[in-house]
Amino acid sequence: MSYGSSDWQGWVLNEDEALPLLEHAYNRGINTWDTADVYSHGRSEEIIGNFLKLKQIPRDRVVLLTKCFFGVDDQGGQPPNRATIHNDGKHWVNRVGLSRKHIFDAVEASCRRLGTYIDVLQIHRLDRHTPRVEIMRALNDVVNSGAVRYIGASSMAAWEFQSLQHIATQNGWHKFISMQNFHNLLAREEEREMIPYCLDTGVGLIPWSPLARGVLARPWGVRSTIRESTDMSLQSIIRDRESAADEAIVTRVEEVAKKKGIGMAQVAIAWCLSHPGENPILGLNSRARIDEAADAIGVKLTVEEREYLEELYVPKRIHPSER
Repeated sequence: MSYGSSDWQGWVLNEDEALPLLEHAYNRGINTWDTADVYSHGRSEEIIGNFLKLKQIPRDRVVLLTKCFFGVDDQGGQPPNRATIHNDGKHWVNRVGLSRKHIFDAVEASCRRLGTYIDVLQIHRLDRHTPRVEIMRALNDVVNSGAVRYIGASSMAAWEFQSLQHIATQNGWHKFISMQNFHNLLAREEEREMIPYCLDTGVGLIPWSPLARGVLARPWGVRSTIRESTDMSLQSIIRDRESAADEAIVTRVEEVAKKKGIGMAQVAIAWCLSHPGENPILGLNSRARIDEAADAIGVKLTVEEREYLEELYVPKRIHPSER
């Protein structure tokens, strides 16, 4: 979610900039919004809630997705994610991970910030220190409480996801309906196990960062954007693993875009949409970007274009953020 507080990360838009963009997106038919409690210390959720109230948007016209796992600092600050995943110390004890207590507390806080219920609660990452049975029981119970309609998951190993689904099946509990994983033209490791498993079992795919933190949306040599200089994750997730193959793929995205007379982002989005059951999550920071993304739905890649974009891919090591 690109909306929240620029104090959190420099590329994030503040509320006065975000509200007009949310309205424009809604008017363009974009009515499914993904956020997380950890984004901008909860400000992202608050902005969505404020928009719904300000514009009197009927609740049944939008689908709200949020997440829990990471710690949220209610005192106005947040350490790096790596410091908030350890459930210890007087400040973070019981405030991170997927214990029953933290799941319920996180849902209550998110509903308060949003001013409404949650359509899809996603576990932001898997808590490997809490028994899986406890996690699935708690998720089942928050759905039964009425605060949450469905549950989803994000970025873990396929065998771990299958294990959680199996526990839910065994106990007659609610199962995950969606998987938010890392999948784009520069990161295709999920095609080995997770994506086939989800397709086989009817789980929807909503990959994060389909534009590879914006790298697929601009020529390879353009690195003077605000996102490039302020996104703490772009360097570790994308730049530290980049290769000559990545440069060639981005160049081919640019070639296909020019040939079709469209933007590079539309090519990358269309590639994601060409995969069965896949609907990517996008961060949109301007009216032009919103229009570009909305219009990408009508872009169709030929088989030859897809093969041209895919053939140079070189497998990558898995980044910790993908698990």
